[in-house]
Amino acid sequence: MHEEEGACHGLRVHYQLIDLDRSGRGVEALPTLLDAARVMGFSGLNITFPCKQAVIPLLDDLSADARAMGAVNTVVNDGGRLVGHNTDGSGWRWGFTRALPQADLSCVVLLGAGGAGSAIAHALLGMGCERLVLVDHEAARARALATELGRLHGTTRVVSADHPASVIAAATGLVHATPTGMDKLPGLPLPAELLHPRLWVAEIVYFPLETALLKAARAIGCATVDGGTMAVGQAVDAFGLFTGRTADPQRMQAHFRLLLQTRVD
Repeated sequence: MHEEEGACHGLRVHYQLIDLDRSGRGVEALPTLLDAARVMGFSGLNITFPCKQAVIPLLDDLSADARAMGAVNTVVNDGGRLVGHNTDGSGWRWGFTRALPQADLSCVVLLGAGGAGSAIAHALLGMGCERLVLVDHEAARARALATELGRLHGTTRVVSADHPASVIAAATGLVHATPTGMDKLPGLPLPAELLHPRLWVAEIVYFPLETALLKAARAIGCATVDGGTMAVGQAVDAFGLFTGRTADPQRMQAHFRLLLQTRVD
């Protein structure tokens, strides 16, 4: 997406995939990768699971959004100083409001309290979500995020729960913000029988675009939003940070869909 959009602006952009899984490395490789980005003069980096929080202590500074969310998905090289930003929240909001502009936000369950989940939680509360329920397989992480969000947005608006079974029935919306459902981590993030037709369901996974969760939700009549909308939205904002240019969202979305089709073929 970045390379294609750059070409449309008359820029020569090189976007290099660094896949830690392929090298058998984990977050311990981050210091080396960040130093390499400085030495090679990269304009910046996108950061994804599982590095969005682990990268923070290694950076020189954070934007206000990244600091509040406690997660970084975009790093900008500012003359050798690496500054962390977060475009996940704004990107998710862009895609979600385009797909479901009239969505009922009175009670939303958010699965996943990691980097992406934190960004989306801030976005939902900024959109007027009346009650946000956080659920994570690490219950302590959900409780900690709920406490922090409550401090910023009001304690009556955010709670945590140990399991989705106790809260889904009363929810109007469900956001899935964990890696479950990715090609390398297939499956459902919760039992399908917990879903109900009054629920809208938003996914952040986009490889594959049609996850098991979305299939189950659509089968019972739920309105859904696929993870591609967030993928494009966060990239639009990141392109601006990397280049100082304003990206064309529709053009980037069209190219994203083309890339997915090419990958499938």
